Amino acid sequence: MSIEVREIMGRVAIAVLADASFAEIVAAMKRFAVGAVTVIDADRRPMGVVSEDDLLLKEIEPVRHGMSMFESRHRRREHERATGATASQLMTSPAITVTPDTSVRDAARLMHAKHIKQLPVIDVVTGRIIGTLHQRDVLRVFTRPAAELEADIRAALPAGGPFTIGIDAGVVKVGGRVRSRSQAIALTEAVRNVEGVVDVLCEVVPDNDDLMAVPPLL
Repeated sequence: MSIEVREIMGRVAIAVLADASFAEIVAAMKRFAVGAVTVIDADRRPMGVVSEDDLLLKEIEPVRHGMSMFESRHRRREHERATGATASQLMTSPAITVTPDTSVRDAARLMHAKHIKQLPVIDVVTGRIIGTLHQRDVLRVFTRPAAELEADIRAALPAGGPFTIGIDAGVVKVGGRVRSRSQAIALTEAVRNVEGVVDVLCEVVPDNDDLMAVPPLL
């Protein structure tokens, strides 16, 4: 059973308006103890994100009056943001978002791929921000009660055969018998895809090896 963002998201939309000042952005980060805030328009739709890294550009980028023709677009944008004073000028855009029905696993992959620790959650119909998903919310999935995790694992296993399940700190050991090696492999992947499973030790014994290569007849 796939866990969705709606089940673990924070219901507070950590955001500032596009015209928020540098000081207001810092105050919002301090108030919510976060490293980034979503920038929203007047209709509460995400436009971008201002992170601590974006604010630090003020310190690390020299203020200059003009651009070099040899600069990349990325470097030029960094210089522009370093001179910015409002959220819309400082933000990185577009905003990377998820919806309440996004799976936690997909959200975790997105966080990992984009190197971000929080995601604005938007209403799938209106596009308005309705909450925030933090990295710590995602990590809580890996501390689920063992009984709850085992129930989801058993739901992912094929019907018809008794399987033994052992869980230790998110590592799942599965034992039993199946007809073929390919079924054992599919079973292992199904268990690994259950939210909260850190790793799988498969001790399921196949009755036959349907993946064994047969040498050609000469």
